[in-house]
Amino acid sequence: MKMHVRAVISVVAVLLAGACLAPAQTAYQPKFPGDPAHSDSEAAALGYMRTVLRAQREYKKKHDHYAPTLADLVHTGSFTRRMVNTDRGDYTVGFRSHKDGFDLTLTPKQLDAEHRSFYADEDGVIHADEEKAATESSPPVK
Repeated sequence: MKMHVRAVISVVAVLLAGACLAPAQTAYQPKFPGDPAHSDSEAAALGYMRTVLRAQREYKKKHDHYAPTLADLVHTGSFTRRMVNTDRGDYTVGFRSHKDGFDLTLTPKQLDAEHRSFYADEDGVIHADEEKAATESSPPVK
């Protein structure tokens, strides 16, 4: 019986030591003062949205209308060919052109506290929602 107790104590000690050595979850570190992101994934998603919005503004200045597709934005501002890909890691891009503008969405593959959904259109305001797909009526990102 003493051997069995010692073995159990040894196993518990090893498990506790391993738990102490496991890397701790670190809180998100903002990328700049006022960064509204809740995670690295959100920071990347918001950066992508800002890049598309800037490219659309530049495209409109040059062509007098917004780009009808993401592919049309290639080489406008810092929008690259790789950015046409709608799989953005933890997010999927949605882009829809309409008569007077466009709708841009970034939908997380997993909606949670670190992966909000985002929406923007030609007004340039980014909106976020923690519970469902973001729309123009979702709260603006601060």
